[in-house]
Amino acid sequence: MSCASDPSGCGRSTPQGCPMSAATLPGEGSVSVRLWLDGGEGGMTIRRAEVAARRPRAVAALVGRPAAEAARLAPLLFSLCGTAQGLAVARACEAALGIDANAHETARSLLTDAEALDSHGWQVVVEWPARLGGPPRPTALRDLRSAVSAVPPALYPAGDGLRAGGGVLRPDTAALRDALERMAGWLDAAVFAGPPPMDADDLVRWAGRGGSDAARLAARLLTPDLAGWGGCGVALLSERSPSRFKTMLAGDPSFATNPHYEDAPALTGPLERQADHPLVISVTERFGDGLARLFAARLADLAVLPRRMEAAIAVLRPADPVPADPMPAGPGAGCGVSETARGRLAHWLRLDGDGRLAEARMVAPTDWNFAAAGPLARGLAGADVRDRDDAVERVRLLVAMLDPCVACDIEVHE
Repeated sequence: MSCASDPSGCGRSTPQGCPMSAATLPGEGSVSVRLWLDGGEGGMTIRRAEVAARRPRAVAALVGRPAAEAARLAPLLFSLCGTAQGLAVARACEAALGIDANAHETARSLLTDAEALDSHGWQVVVEWPARLGGPPRPTALRDLRSAVSAVPPALYPAGDGLRAGGGVLRPDTAALRDALERMAGWLDAAVFAGPPPMDADDLVRWAGRGGSDAARLAARLLTPDLAGWGGCGVALLSERSPSRFKTMLAGDPSFATNPHYEDAPALTGPLERQADHPLVISVTERFGDGLARLFAARLADLAVLPRRMEAAIAVLRPADPVPADPMPAGPGAGCGVSETARGRLAHWLRLDGDGRLAEARMVAPTDWNFAAAGPLARGLAGADVRDRDDAVERVRLLVAMLDPCVACDIEVHE
């Protein structure tokens, strides 16, 4: 029996003015899940789970380009998280060329936080309704995307915020606060319908009221047979240092397709970022490591984003670009790291003597979470299911919580 799941995490979020590249359309990559079940009418067990992630390697298109051109091109090559991709490449170029663009980092965090909220929003109105058996509602993203699209020009009116060395940063505080107010309003209406839950008791009460698709999905995931299902016991990817990612990517060409941290698989994404949030701690204590914990982390991530953006807006200051065009020629290597809704993204590149990219590698959240021995595979192996159909739907739920950047196909064998 072969069952293809709904595409999970295939939102169409692109940086403003950046068309989607055919190289990164979801059909060009996939996560493949193959299950082997043992048991009978009384219940079954996933005896073996094979997970394989195949992502388009659009980063290869950067090789041979001058550093300045590579930084400009990067956002165009990725249909998802284009802003985070572009900034990771820009930071890698800056590191390779010795450019200090720290004056732009607060603005850059606002850009990636707004993009992450958009990405989470796609899950809220497309993937989560599907997991409840309902139709997707992409038109419900209209107001959120209108607010998100107002952020880049309110920071960089010339549209040059993703260049290496930074652009002409001239924050329009009033426009940024208006955009943030609209984002927070969308979250309140589409997700929380009131104050976000702060602990497991709050979450149970909030789920019981069923005021949104998110609450109804929470009610489903908090049931005894699902709350602790899919726990993987994989360590969280706490590493954020570009120098460490540089070492990992530069030292092993196969690292991007088989990432490991301290010789073991690791999980990145909302759970890693929000592991110390009161909601996640409380839900973990009550329900363990499984679907409920992953979902609580996504809610916590959504609740934290507006507060973090508000704090960033309060300290923004104008800044000019660091002279970098034309960029100085010369060899060098560097790594840039960005946060996305799905987790941590890193780009490494090496320049030749003419200042062109001689090599370029990246490792994305999907590479970590959907590795052959990663969180999804570990969470599935040995897990109990009722039957084939139940196995497929549980896998879909776990895939949705881990949120790959490509479609997911599920195949079940007895």
